[in-house]
Amino acid sequence: MTKRTIMSGIIGDIVGARFEFDPIKSKSFEMFVDNKYFSKSGATSIAYKTQNASRFTDDTVMTLAIAKALLECNKDYSNLQNLTIKYMQELGKKYPFAGYGFKFSKWLMTPAPQPYNSFGNGSAMRVSAIPLISNSLDEVKLLSKLVTEVTHNHTEGIKGAEATAVCMYMALNGCSKEEIKKESQKYYDLDFDYNDLLRNYRFDETCQGSVPQSIYAFLISTSYEDTLRTAISMGGDADTMACIAGSIAGAYYGVPEEMLSRAKGFLTNELEKIANDFDSSINK
Repeated sequence: MTKRTIMSGIIGDIVGARFEFDPIKSKSFEMFVDNKYFSKSGATSIAYKTQNASRFTDDTVMTLAIAKALLECNKDYSNLQNLTIKYMQELGKKYPFAGYGFKFSKWLMTPAPQPYNSFGNGSAMRVSAIPLISNSLDEVKLLSKLVTEVTHNHTEGIKGAEATAVCMYMALNGCSKEEIKKESQKYYDLDFDYNDLLRNYRFDETCQGSVPQSIYAFLISTSYEDTLRTAISMGGDADTMACIAGSIAGAYYGVPEEMLSRAKGFLTNELEKIANDFDSSINK
């Protein structure tokens, strides 16, 4: 089991991608399905359009953009926002079919882009590198805000990213589920019932409509894999919810080595290198 890895959320993205617009409402599904159109040397539009195959999405690309920015900072975060913008735009343009929202797509292509008051869950799915390099909850909150507000400067967007990063940091540092739940309830009401979510929950790409459900999926889970299956089975924004829940679960349970290896097969060589470089830097 590997606890300290940027892949904990990325695996959730890859597994959940084929259910984003085809909800399953069940935990019984194959975790990985090969994509015959995908190549490690690059990913074309047809690979993304193959809905019944596993694939990485914008969640993975932006997670690794932030990881790359943090690597370049080398613990001096005075230029973090500029580097975050640089690598989000650089990688976003290299993978234009990854599934970005309309406003974010425009942001990617805009010189000197400005935040656009978003509260979409894109802010929460991309912050899993932050807890892995932070030394305190205060640092987690500061760095989370810095990388988030370059696009998602709405209070709900900032809150969703911070709540995710805080839960992951606590999980990494040996906190119990009860402690993580108590802290996350400062951000959201987590009074859910899983069976009710199975019946009634639907796609919601806002932070306030998907981050609490993702945290809840982790809290009621029994393992890393069960967390992904639980988040996806709710029938919402499956790739992003599994990415968020998976980032916390990986820090708590650890990621099985076989899942880690399998998932890297769905990344291009470039993206896999960023993931490996980041993991090497935090596991010295």
